[in-house]
Amino acid sequence: MTYDALGHGVLDYLPCRYGTSKLLFRGPRRHLDKTPYVAFVGGTETYGKFIEKPFPTLVEEQTGIAAANFGFPNAGIDVFAHDPFVTGAASDAEVSVIQVMGAANMTNRFYSVHPRRNDRFVAASKLLMTIFREVDFAEFNYNKHMLCHLIQISPERFDAVRMELQEAWVARMRLMLGQMRGKTILLWFAGHAPGTGACSADDHAIGHDPLFITRDMMDELREFATEVVEVTASKQAKAAGTDGMKFGELEEPAAREMLGPQAHAEAADAISQALGRLM
Repeated sequence: MTYDALGHGVLDYLPCRYGTSKLLFRGPRRHLDKTPYVAFVGGTETYGKFIEKPFPTLVEEQTGIAAANFGFPNAGIDVFAHDPFVTGAASDAEVSVIQVMGAANMTNRFYSVHPRRNDRFVAASKLLMTIFREVDFAEFNYNKHMLCHLIQISPERFDAVRMELQEAWVARMRLMLGQMRGKTILLWFAGHAPGTGACSADDHAIGHDPLFITRDMMDELREFATEVVEVTASKQAKAAGTDGMKFGELEEPAAREMLGPQAHAEAADAISQALGRLM
């Protein structure tokens, strides 16, 4: 999902900064040097776009432990790889909850992305231009648009791109988890369970967020996290659609792609239970 992360809407996200980070996070700002906290690192779902009380806030209410929300809309791993403050703050937390983010929004051998707006396509490598000679990559501003176009041209050639993204994602996630010194929870939060990562030429050719992440990839990371929590939104949560979400008229298409308050409540319950086992 791609949209302007900082667009005006009906919710006040209380944007704030921490330390030396250049990123604008969701508030309220927590005093990390004065109180124990749980760090939440992730993308749009962790940030809680259109959600009045996203799962980090609900976990704080359930456990009584301050939640530092380091979610960033449309983030891939690269956002945090370029921001050592987040890794340091996560290491100092009682527990860090790291959301599984898709493999499309990160720089790799085939293309580069914006260092902060990871959903933004910057440039194709010579290797990718050689594999897809017929494509004018200057036409693309977003990774997802570019990837959807490539698979429609040739699912067979696209397999090389998918495999590169998956291998790079596992390596980078291992590195990020390894840099966090404290206890960590790796969180899968989506409308579906981890699958096979297979691609096809249908309307959802490249799959659903988090893109390209498979069960095998999740299993590879288990030894690098203290605990793995998988939350697949229930049928009731998905059927609720945008009920309870807060957005402006022009934001409705983006809101429809996202998980709503009921799904966030399900995630919060699962995370709170895991925290009870770890703290």
